[in-house]
Amino acid sequence: MSKTTVLDKVFEHFLKGNGIFQDREVLRHDYIPDMLPHRREQIRYLGEICAPVLKGSRCSNVLVYGKTGTGKTAVIKYVLSRLGHKACELGAPVKVCYINCRLMSTEYRIFSSLCATLDVKVPFTGLAVGEVFDRFKTGLDSRKILFIIVLDEIDALIKTRGDVLLYELTRINETLHYSKTAIVGISNDLRFKEFLDPRVLSSLSEEEIVFRPYDAAELRDILLDRARPAFHDGVLFDGALSLCAALAAAEHGDARRALDLLRVAGELAEREGSEAVVEDHIRRAEKRIEHDRIAEALENLPLHSKLVLCSVYLLGKAKISCAVTGDIYEIYCELCGQSGLTPLTQRRVSSLVNELDVIGLLNARVVSMGRYGRTKKIRLSIARSIIRASFITDDRLERLVKYAPKYLAEISSRR
Repeated sequence: MSKTTVLDKVFEHFLKGNGIFQDREVLRHDYIPDMLPHRREQIRYLGEICAPVLKGSRCSNVLVYGKTGTGKTAVIKYVLSRLGHKACELGAPVKVCYINCRLMSTEYRIFSSLCATLDVKVPFTGLAVGEVFDRFKTGLDSRKILFIIVLDEIDALIKTRGDVLLYELTRINETLHYSKTAIVGISNDLRFKEFLDPRVLSSLSEEEIVFRPYDAAELRDILLDRARPAFHDGVLFDGALSLCAALAAAEHGDARRALDLLRVAGELAEREGSEAVVEDHIRRAEKRIEHDRIAEALENLPLHSKLVLCSVYLLGKAKISCAVTGDIYEIYCELCGQSGLTPLTQRRVSSLVNELDVIGLLNARVVSMGRYGRTKKIRLSIARSIIRASFITDDRLERLVKYAPKYLAEISSRR
């Protein structure tokens, strides 16, 4: 049977299906609904902070914290979208630029994106970062506007590139004559401020908003609100909706995870030709998403976090199942040398280990050594095969996961 025939059958089966979905896009992360349940207070507060721009005054910088899936990005896009519409009605010179710092991972790309928003021409590459920044400042000041810069996942940028860019942006108003800027920073890491220079911190965090995780009842309301336009009437069982909310609430109250579970469960039901989405579809969707979630987490790690994880992986190859921070740092420094990178300090690497522990990629536990004090034993929380499969496709890491320095055996022999 040819591939064309197989695909024809797949397409025909889909087209003749009973239709689980009305509009599956409603369940995507980037969909911004007309109402955001259980975020009224945050919407009001952010609106009050930004409102002065409607009268030509610069608003305060804002730092927004919260775990993944707590509605930070959705609320900010919702508020700034409506702020933009209101500014157009009033003729207020307001412009907004949204940047995901995990995708725009260098100063050059971020300044290029800011320039593009202002229609300032900058080549894809080839200029010094200072030159691009100067073009941005000149272009911005010539437009006589209030410019709101949203830096999403700002913690990812700071951990890999430092806070130089933030310092320049927080001080830019001192050199502007006709335009003004305000910064909205979004961070998934509640300890984000620990990585900032005090001078940057004092300028950036003029206002702060913390988004707490959703509980099961709130997640159920969110899912119900999205399910009405997403599914045809009667296809989503109430038990399936409640289970989906309960599973996501147990996973730090992550609304994105809840929406993913519901969408994938609906797609499973659709492919099977089921007439409804039931609890079994939710449980099978959870197993499928769990695997994909680990792969995505590995792919999106900052480079130095990948090198730390790679160090634990290599120690495992040397039969050291539970390593200590000193061993990991030794291997990490060697990998940095192999990659042409300057190693972070051992204290910073220890912080990265803690972060990898928090997101479930490492398991770090403190054990008592009697009169010798306490030490931290670190091991992988996921299968080594998953790390290898993920890192082997990364040009920077492919050689490293295959690399087994001689001193690994020496460390193993000392144990």
